[in-house]
Amino acid sequence: MSAVAKTTDAAAPITLIEAVTQALAWEMRNDDSVVVLGEDVGVNGGVFRATAGLHAQFGSNRVIDTPLDETTIAGLTVGMSLQGMKPVAEAQFDGFVYPMLDHIICHAARFRTRTRGRLHCPMVLRVPWGGGIRAPEHHSEANEAMFTNVPGLRVVMPSSPARAYGLLLAAIRDPDPVIYFEPKRIYRQYKELVPDDGEALPLDVCYVLRDGTDVTLVTWGAQVKEALEAADQLAAEGISAEVIDVATLKPLDFDTIAESVTRTGRCVIVHEAPRTAGFGAEIAARLAEDCMYDLLAPVERVTGYDTHIPLFRLEMKYLPTTERVVEAAKRVMAAG
Repeated sequence: MSAVAKTTDAAAPITLIEAVTQALAWEMRNDDSVVVLGEDVGVNGGVFRATAGLHAQFGSNRVIDTPLDETTIAGLTVGMSLQGMKPVAEAQFDGFVYPMLDHIICHAARFRTRTRGRLHCPMVLRVPWGGGIRAPEHHSEANEAMFTNVPGLRVVMPSSPARAYGLLLAAIRDPDPVIYFEPKRIYRQYKELVPDDGEALPLDVCYVLRDGTDVTLVTWGAQVKEALEAADQLAAEGISAEVIDVATLKPLDFDTIAESVTRTGRCVIVHEAPRTAGFGAEIAARLAEDCMYDLLAPVERVTGYDTHIPLFRLEMKYLPTTERVVEAAKRVMAAG
């Protein structure tokens, strides 16, 4: 089923990164088992300021500065979660997550199955994700697909301040490990009213951000902005585009996507990860299996390229643009 984020009055609009801080502070105030750990998350408040002010409020026993050692961070996080705590670890950058994979994939994701339900890992790994900030190598990767292939993990990616707040609360409260990707290109791109009421948003559902009848645009993370802009441009040309924010990639709410594509008959999937074996390929395969006779045109993918993201001057040419999404939508409209 799809979901729609609620909107109520709040003190002042905040950015996505401020919504992350707000959610962490709420949960730490209301659950003593929640701790935050990572490189520079304490005194300095994190490289992106996601944990700013938490060390002063909760102290060094709950906001823990770790060594510059991602393997140790992951191991500590798994161990804490098995001992009744709810650790929220930060990977600092998406490209720094690889040394953590052994602990995350071989242990955190498997404990519920390994122990036949006797143990589980209520942990969150926060990962600043994606390109668009002119950062050097290892700082701009879109590596979500590798985690969606791992049983036992939830993979979540918000695309707005309100969803960042509500989905992070839900991730911390989930009894199993959650990989929580934060699109850093939109950390401070715009503000939104986000009530600090501790109300979580549902995991495992897609969010229909715009209704449409002609073509379905499916995306997640920072690319939601381009999809919505494309829908506006298409509307000006008489094409009605429905926009779906996947939000939880694993487990995937395929029913919402299928229901939309069954109505529109056309689908464009947008993501900034490389094209080959990106998560969009999984969605396209599911559509081919379950919606083949409802499709009026082949499914299109608008993605990054099968290269490492180029540095600086070419970076924005690597990322899918609004124009590329519009062109793909017009191709599927012309095909059937």
